[in-house]
Parts: sequence; C-alpha cells; structure tokens
Amino acid sequence: MTDALKRLSDEGVAIWLDDLSRKRITSGNLAELIDQSHVVGVTTNPSIFQKAISSGDGYEQQLADLAARKVTVDEAIRMITTADVRDAADILRPVFDRTDGQDGRVSIEVDPRLAHDTVATIAEAKQLAWLVDRPNTLIKIPATKAGLPAIAEVIGKGISVNVTLIFSLERYRAVMDAYLTGLEKARAAGLDLSEIHSVASFFVSRVDTEIDKRLDALGTAEAKALKGKAALANARLAYEAYEEVFSSDRWAALERLGANKQRPLWASTGVKDPAYKDTLYVVDLVAPNTVNTMPEATLEATADHGEVTGDTVRGTYEQARAELDAVAKLGISYDDVVQLLEDEGVEKFEASWNDLLKSTEAELERLSPTEG
Repeated sequence: MTDALKRLSDEGVAIWLDDLSRKRITSGNLAELIDQSHVVGVTTNPSIFQKAISSGDGYEQQLADLAARKVTVDEAIRMITTADVRDAADILRPVFDRTDGQDGRVSIEVDPRLAHDTVATIAEAKQLAWLVDRPNTLIKIPATKAGLPAIAEVIGKGISVNVTLIFSLERYRAVMDAYLTGLEKARAAGLDLSEIHSVASFFVSRVDTEIDKRLDALGTAEAKALKGKAALANARLAYEAYEEVFSSDRWAALERLGANKQRPLWASTGVKDPAYKDTLYVVDLVAPNTVNTMPEATLEATADHGEVTGDTVRGTYEQARAELDAVAKLGISYDDVVQLLEDEGVEKFEASWNDLLKSTEAELERLSPTEG
C-alpha cells in the first residue's frame, strides 16, 4: 500500500498530513499514519479546525469545562486548538528527534483576522508559541505584505515559522528574503540558528482552478490546451527560485553558522478538477528537500496508485516559463490571478474562523451551567 509513499520519502519529499482533529489524535489514527504511511508532519488551518470542532467529536468535555469557567469564545478556541496541536506534537516528537528537528512538526496559524496587521501578528505568534510550548511547533504566518516583516521579526526571536498563502513567485522571493533577514536578526541576538526551522507554503491547486476558469472563458483550442499546466509551472519555478536563493553568498554565511534551509512546502495539493489525475500535485512535484502536505484523500490516492518516477521538477524550468508565458499571451494577467488568490485565501480563512467563533459560542451557551 505504501510503496509509493516510501518512494516519495526516498526522493526527499517529506509527507505531511493537511488535517487534524481530536478524534484523529485519540483514536490512534495519527500515530498509525506516522507508523504506516510515512507521515512526518501535520498542518492545520482555520478551515480544518472549524470542520473538526464543529463536528463536536471529542470536544464536549473541554467545552463544558470552558463554559463553566465562563471564558470568552476567543479564549475557548485557542485553548481547544492549542490542546490539539500540543497532543499532535507529542505524538510526532520521536520523528522530530530522529530528524534533528526538520520534521515531526505541527503547524498552527495566527488568527486570520490579523493578516494585515504586522504588530498584532508578531504578538499572536509569540503567544501561540508560548501556549503550545512544544519545540516541534511551527507558527503559521500568511505571506501578506504585512506578514513579511512579521516573519522576519518572529524568526529573529527564534520561533520557527510556516509561511502560508504564497501564490506568486515575486512574493515567494520576498518570503525567503524575510527568512534570511530573520536569521540575521537571530544571529545578532546570539541565538542558535540550528534550532530555527521554516517552511514556505506555496499553494498549488488554486492556481489551476482560477486560471482554468479564465481559459475556459476564452474557449479557444489554444486556451484549452493550456488547462492544468499553470499550477505546476508556477510551483516548479518557485523551486528554481529556492535553488537560487539557497546557493547565494548571503545564505552560505548563515549556513556556516548552522542555519537550516527554508524548505518549499507544496500546499493545496488536493485536485479540484476531476478531469485531472488525483495525484497530480504530488507525483509531478517531486524534488529534494521539499514538503508535500496532503489531505487524507490525496495521501490515500498516492499510496494506492501514485506513480513516483523520481525528480519531476528540476530540468523543467524552461518549459514551465514557456507555459506561463503562453497563458499571459492569451491576456490572462498572472499578477491579477495571484493577488486575487491571496485575497480570497485570507477571506476564506477569516470566514472559517468566524464560523468557528459562532458555532463555539453557541456550544458554550448550551453547556453553560445554570445559576443556583
């Protein structure tokens, strides 16, 4: 069952699960995936928590306790989500120890309502790192313009970061620059650079979803021939940028001090269009020192019938550039697409968080003990 997953791992791709719930923790399912499916990390986001907590499975007692204490709904959500992340981090701790801190990581996101507030994002990241209190946590910070200086500042304080919601190549370069700036701040503060880790979550499937929609609207044979190509091309060119930045003199100076490369993480790897093979954003993005975080359905599809044929990224850069150029020549603006996707990404996470606030508030009211 897991030969394809083993081959993927052997090619240098760290397999992370893009999901978490209390039931997954307490049932032993997460431990099983680590043991049998080569899973070495977990990512969460506001939508994942909204789905997990709204299901109610396993959260009833903690919600009742929080209701009895009359905590605010914001505090309740943070107590619940950090408890799940802490427990998952403990389950993954042996992986963290075995890989010298590279894997065995669990990510938790800053409040998405703070995406455009640098100061509040920094404060929230510090608070989350303190609340979870596990060395194998990654604090997720969105790669908005306000997020970039926050990333540098948080890394500079020695807190490991998962930079999320990256869609554009230009923004990805800015993210890598923020990481290096953060390492330089950490060095100036006398911190041990070898203990700081980071991944850069480059989103994949949503790029195809948006560009394919625009190609369909054009309706020409030329446009249809380009469907399903833009997301892979974009991600492959991101890896080219990664290779360039992490072979620079600036990086070499930090590496000599024990710094770790910020790995590209392929996010949004579940295929949205049923016309495409369900393992597309896994088997066509195989490259060393990357992470692929997968929804469980994608993980199972890869285990069942994924064809891992080695590196499918390096050596494709010229073709990738040609494909993005061909899309641009049809009048589809790359800059417009990636900005729209970033804006939508922030809005979706904020909407999920607001839904979570409402459903949790209703549960706290329902479980609140009557006076007397």
